[in-house]
Amino acid sequence: MRNPFPAVTAFLCFLFLMIAGCAQPEPADLVLRNGKIVTVDDKKPEAEAVAIRGDLIVAVGSNDEIQRHIGPSTEVIDLDGKLAIPGFIEGHGHFMGIGQAKLNLELMHVRNWDEVVGMVKEAAGKVRPGEWILGRGWHQEKWDKTPQPAVEGFPTHASLSKASPNNPVLLTHASGHAGFANAKAMELAGIDPSTPNPSGGEILKDARGNPTGLLRETAQGIVRRAWSESRSTMSDEEKEIESRRQAELAVEECLSKGITSFQDAGSSFGTIDLFKKLVDEKKLGLRLWVMVRSNNEDLAENLAKYRMINYGDKRLTVRGIKWSIDGALGARGAWLLEPYSDLPTSTGLNTASIEDVTQSAHLAMQHGYQLCVHAIGDRANREVMNIFEATFAAHADKKDLRWRIEHAQHLHPDEIPRFGKLGVIASMQGVHCTSDGGFVPARLGNKRSEEGAYVWQKLMQSGAVVTNGTDAPVEDVSPIASYYSTVSRKLKDGSVFYSDQRMNRMQALKSYTIQCAYAAFEENIKGSLTPGKLADITVLSRDITTIPEEEILATDVLYTIVGGKVAFQK
Repeated sequence: MRNPFPAVTAFLCFLFLMIAGCAQPEPADLVLRNGKIVTVDDKKPEAEAVAIRGDLIVAVGSNDEIQRHIGPSTEVIDLDGKLAIPGFIEGHGHFMGIGQAKLNLELMHVRNWDEVVGMVKEAAGKVRPGEWILGRGWHQEKWDKTPQPAVEGFPTHASLSKASPNNPVLLTHASGHAGFANAKAMELAGIDPSTPNPSGGEILKDARGNPTGLLRETAQGIVRRAWSESRSTMSDEEKEIESRRQAELAVEECLSKGITSFQDAGSSFGTIDLFKKLVDEKKLGLRLWVMVRSNNEDLAENLAKYRMINYGDKRLTVRGIKWSIDGALGARGAWLLEPYSDLPTSTGLNTASIEDVTQSAHLAMQHGYQLCVHAIGDRANREVMNIFEATFAAHADKKDLRWRIEHAQHLHPDEIPRFGKLGVIASMQGVHCTSDGGFVPARLGNKRSEEGAYVWQKLMQSGAVVTNGTDAPVEDVSPIASYYSTVSRKLKDGSVFYSDQRMNRMQALKSYTIQCAYAAFEENIKGSLTPGKLADITVLSRDITTIPEEEILATDVLYTIVGGKVAFQK
C-alpha cells in the first residue's frame, strides 16, 4: 500500500537523524588537543586533536570537533602546538640485545682502540679473576686512528690481553658480525694457530699464522660456547632474572625514544616464552612482533604451537622466521658477486646454506610465517631472491606473503626490480646509510656504491615497500636519528651519500609507521592515526616534517602513548 503521508515520513526520518547526530558520544578516556596531528592517513592527513577510548582511537579532527568527546573524567593533554604522529615502529632491531648492551661495556662512542683497552683494564680491576668481560659497539672504521699493529685494519690482541690477563674478554663489533677476544678467552675456547676456520666464519691471523683476536661471523661462536659453559653453574632462576632485567632495560630505552612497536629480528623459542610471561604479567610496556631464530629441526617441531597473532592486549605477535645468509660490510663479511675493492682476495662470507634457507622457506609456507632473511651483499640478496621466487612458484596458490629481506643494503641493479615484482619487503635502516657511508666506496668502489647502495628511491619506484629501523644495538635505537639519516643521507664529514636516493619527509615518516605496520600484516590496527586503530602515539617537541633539516636531531620525544596510556613522558 502506498504511504499516504510521504512528506511526514521524510520529516520524521530527518528529525531522527538530526537527534542521532547531535547525541553526545560516550566520553573519551584521553584527548590530545591543540596540536599538529599528522595522521599518515591519506583520507585525513592532518588534524588538531584526537580522542581515545580504551586502547583505540575514536575520533580525529579539529579542537571543536573533538570537544564533544570530553567528559568530566576525560584526561586532556594540551599539545601546545607540538607534533603528534603514529607511534614509531622499529622495523628491525634486536630487542634483548638492547638490554644486554646496557649491562656490558658500551663501546659505540669510543674514539680508538686505546680507549677500548683502557675501558677493559678498568673493568678487569672491578671483577673477580676468571669472570668474563663483555662489550659491544666498537667499529674500526669509525676510529680517529688506525691501531698499531693492525691486520686488515683490525687491532691485534696483545694490548687487550695485557690489560686483562686473568679475565676472558669478548668485545662484539657494532655490526654484531665480528667479535674480538683476548688471549684468555681464546685459551678457554681452544683457539690457537692450528684452529681451522669454521664454515661461514674466519679466525683472522697475522703473517706468522697467529690468531689476532678478530673473529668473523660464525667464528665468534667458538668463543661464545666457552662463555656459555662458564654460565653452566647459574640456575634457571638466575638466568631468568637476568633476562627480565634485559627486557626491562630494552622497554625503557625504546619508550624513551618514542617507539611503541618493535619488530624483533630473531629470538629463540625460550626468549619468546619469556615475552609471553611478561605479557601475561602486564609487564611488557610496548608491542613486539617477533621473528623466530632456530635450526630447521626445532622450527619444524615448534612453529605451529608458537605462532600467535596479537596475543594479550595485542602486545605479542610471532609470525616470522629469521635467517642470516651473509655478514656485514664493515667486517668484510657481506657476500659479494665480485671481490671487495679493498680486499681483492675476498668476496665475503656465506653464513647459512642455500639448502637450509630453502627448507625454512617451505616450513614458512606450511605454517603461515613470513620468511625474513638478513642479506647485505649483492650476492646474498640475489641468492635470497632466487629462493623466494622459486618458493613462490612452488606455492602459487598462496598470495600476499610479504616475505622480507632484512637490510637489502647493496644490490646488483638486476635485483632491484625483483622486489616490486615479487612483493618482497625491503626492511632497511636509514641510519646504516650514514653510519657506513664513509667506508662503503672503499669496500665496493664508486660504481657499485652508486648503482646499488641504500637505493631507497629505486626500490620504491619498483613498487617495493621500504621500511625503516636501526638494527639496535648495532646503532642507537633512536627513530629521530634514523629519520634524519633517511631524509639527509649526510655523512659525518658533511658530504651527502648519493642524494638522489634520499626520501622526502613524508616518505620517511611512512617508512617508520604505516609501512612497518604493513610489513608485519598490522596495517589494519596500527601505523596511522585513524579511528578504530590502536592509540599508539608519539608526541615530538618539533615538527620534523617541516623544520630545517639541521634541526631534526635536536627534536625530543615528549610523550610515548601505548594503547591510550602514557608510557613515557619527558
